[in-house]
Amino acid sequence: MPAQQKKIIFCVAGVLSLACALGTAAAIGTQLWVKGTILCKTGALLVNATGQELQKFVGDIQYGLFRGQRVRQCGLGGRPLHFSFFPDLLKIIPASIHVSVILFCTVLVIFALVGAGFFMFNAFGSPYETLHGPVGLYLWSFIACSCGCLIMILFSSEVKIHHLSEKIANFKEGSFTFKTQSEQFADSFWVILVCSLAHFLNALLIRFAGYQFPFSKPKDSGTVTGAADLMY
Repeated sequence: MPAQQKKIIFCVAGVLSLACALGTAAAIGTQLWVKGTILCKTGALLVNATGQELQKFVGDIQYGLFRGQRVRQCGLGGRPLHFSFFPDLLKIIPASIHVSVILFCTVLVIFALVGAGFFMFNAFGSPYETLHGPVGLYLWSFIACSCGCLIMILFSSEVKIHHLSEKIANFKEGSFTFKTQSEQFADSFWVILVCSLAHFLNALLIRFAGYQFPFSKPKDSGTVTGAADLMY
């Protein structure tokens, strides 16, 4: 492939990595990871609410990695409550998983920036064979893509398996019990998915530029070696 086309491909990959770094950094600070509705089960049972009456006992909840908000409705109107994971909810959440999600988000931002810098260096500079060259580019893309996948797996398990929304909804509730009526992942979670796909696309762009995947060998290497042995 001509050098000019390789420069364009590396520039595109670098822009994708930079966009992923900025998108992930923005997603970390938002509370748009999960949105849902919570039902005040105790209040609904007290008045035997059914049908449209249940809407008076349905509140909203949304949260991210550091903070969130829930609207508590028990028949007397909505009462918003802001909360923070650190230190408010630290005792009721799976802290090790939650901290791991934040850690992998940080690693994803760092390696996305590193990848963006090396892509641009390879586009406009003289790449070194191991660190800055194709092998290095594959490495940064693989690490960033793996971190994105781990973030989604860990956070999904925290929300679905450990029932994070219900734990937050029932935080410091003595006489009332809340049940998650619906929940779905919001924009920031899907940003991580898009970033993971973008880093996977970067690996394909490197291959499209004419560089073999790491640890792959040409198919005809054995044939060439055999022919050379017959000459001696």
